Amino acid sequence: MLRAAFGLFLAALLWLPASHAQAADAAAGEQVFKRLCTACHIATAEGRRGVGPTLFGVVGRKSGAVEGFRYSNANKNANLTWAPDILDKYLTSPKDVVPGTIMTFAGVKNDTDRANLIAYLQTLK
Repeated sequence: MLRAAFGLFLAALLWLPASHAQAADAAAGEQVFKRLCTACHIATAEGRRGVGPTLFGVVGRKSGAVEGFRYSNANKNANLTWAPDILDKYLTSPKDVVPGTIMTFAGVKNDTDRANLIAYLQTLK
């Protein structure tokens, strides 16, 4: 009986997605943003225009939707909504998700950094 219960416990642990193993840290994500994103993007609603659009309010926004920003045709026509799962794929490899994007960013390969960055982006409202 104890062996069966232990087996079910182990099976449940293996079944849980990795994202549930550790909660993402928005404060750590802000540091990732500063390290990897601020050369091109800002995190405020208003401010200097960068090479990339503001990421303020990005979660839930349609791709190619920041007023006054000149997007590539690939981004304008991607028809994506930047939900956390889509951001996760995009931030892993932008050119795989939006072929033809002019964003010259190779992606955030570290899963923890990416999860933390997405947690931070969710705070930008």
